[in-house]
Amino acid sequence: MANASRQAAWEFWGTELKRRREDAGLTQEALGGMVFVSGGYIGQFEQAIRKPQLDVAIRIDGILQTDGFFERMWRKLINASGFTDYFAAAAQLEALATKICEFESVLVPGLLQTAAYMRAVMLADNPFVSNDELDGWVAARLERAKTLKGPANPTYWAIIHEHALRTPVGGPACMAEQLEHVATLARCRRVLVQVVPYTQGAHAGMSKSMRLMEFEDAPPTLYTEGMYWGQLLDEPTTVKRAQATYDLIRAAALSPEASLSLIESAAESYRSP
Repeated sequence: MANASRQAAWEFWGTELKRRREDAGLTQEALGGMVFVSGGYIGQFEQAIRKPQLDVAIRIDGILQTDGFFERMWRKLINASGFTDYFAAAAQLEALATKICEFESVLVPGLLQTAAYMRAVMLADNPFVSNDELDGWVAARLERAKTLKGPANPTYWAIIHEHALRTPVGGPACMAEQLEHVATLARCRRVLVQVVPYTQGAHAGMSKSMRLMEFEDAPPTLYTEGMYWGQLLDEPTTVKRAQATYDLIRAAALSPEASLSLIESAAESYRSP
């Protein structure tokens, strides 16, 4: 489903929610309390700002006695996505975050990837995918990257391991373009990027990835991912531990200035092998 169609589906879902909530004589705050979310969340659903969650849709059906309408609409319209099931909710939250802190030990983070780099990574995991489906995945990820370019873009802090700079994903030309793209974003002060060098040796969070997201009207959230699974966690103790780990990773990294120099040097090495 195209992005415009997905947005229209969200808007339809939100309009119906507002109409049926008002028919039931409930305020956003009242309905939110009944389905265990804030009134602000209900307002964001109705305005098609936040993607509804399936469990909330089911609870709304129960409260408004809509005979499964919102669950059916969620499954048929809302859940269409260019992302895997386990990542779709995290992608939606990215667009609402005021701050994103990310660590990747193997690859350049998705929000910083070029189209060519994305295609190489996706093809490595899905060698028999059709061109149309691959194009859809790339388009969805490029749409995510617009999060960093909009007027309300979040503060974005990425830490990557030097391994991600030295692995020639897609070949030398692809890597040169990718690293030059990261360097350009850093030089334009759209993002802050640090690199953990090989010389650091062992450090916190090795061989893991994490994304910490902060919001204006919701608790901070941690997203972690493994092979074929991903988790969104907002339990305060868990998020606090993840923030402490991120601080340790940041302490092991080069300064932003030294990191930028290393990224540009690596890009040049791909241009002149």
